[in-house]
Amino acid sequence: MELREEMRLAVLIDADNAPRSQLKSIMEEIAVHGTPTIKRIYGDWTVPGMNGWKDPLLKNAITPIQQYGYTTGKNSTDSAMIIDAMDILYSGRVNGFCIVSSDSDFTRLATRLREAGMKVIGLGEKKTPAPFIVACDKFIYIEIIGDAKKHAKKKPQKRPKAEPAAEPPQSPAAAAETEPVKPPRDVIDLFAATIEDVAGEDGWAYLGEVGTLLLKKQPAFDARSFGFKKLTLFVEAIEDIDMEYRPNIIANNGQLIYVRLRQS
Repeated sequence: MELREEMRLAVLIDADNAPRSQLKSIMEEIAVHGTPTIKRIYGDWTVPGMNGWKDPLLKNAITPIQQYGYTTGKNSTDSAMIIDAMDILYSGRVNGFCIVSSDSDFTRLATRLREAGMKVIGLGEKKTPAPFIVACDKFIYIEIIGDAKKHAKKKPQKRPKAEPAAEPPQSPAAAAETEPVKPPRDVIDLFAATIEDVAGEDGWAYLGEVGTLLLKKQPAFDARSFGFKKLTLFVEAIEDIDMEYRPNIIANNGQLIYVRLRQS
């Protein structure tokens, strides 16, 4: 069986609009989508407040690019990132870009890279403006990555054998952080409409195609936003959708998942 070509990614990070505390989680998430062959972060490293970036950058082998702030109130970091992105584009060394920023100033850059046939993945905080989000092929909220890593590290605590203490009631906010939540109606309707778009005459649709089209419609869609680790778990939680596993005849390995709207 042939292995699909690994995507080569250029990772460009805006230090002014990216949380350094989440850098490790961000790089691990990027590795899921491809190989980060170019890793650069842009900022004015002469500013005292940037000193905390040193250790995270060394641990993740990211090259800092110095960009002075020439004029007060003007962000020259963005310009440096955009210039480098275009140089990398024409070098032909990568086939995808990861732009780590919550700044809408990179909207036109994302659009231009996609026009050139590049895959563009954006990573930013939930405050990121919508124009930049929809300009990307896929957009990942950094808060979701952090929550997923935090929950993965949690281990069940052993109760004492003698006189176990009763657990205090869990607040709704705490429960929402650890338990999946039912997706809102508009998300379910979007998912249902996407199934209809790719379904065959029998009403069944390959989940892989549904997921791909869903990201085209809504680049920020992520099952982890609702507490589900995978898209399949998200689908199982929706009562209006049937799911079926079929053998992968072409590859003769594993199974394919198909979905359809539940018949009334």
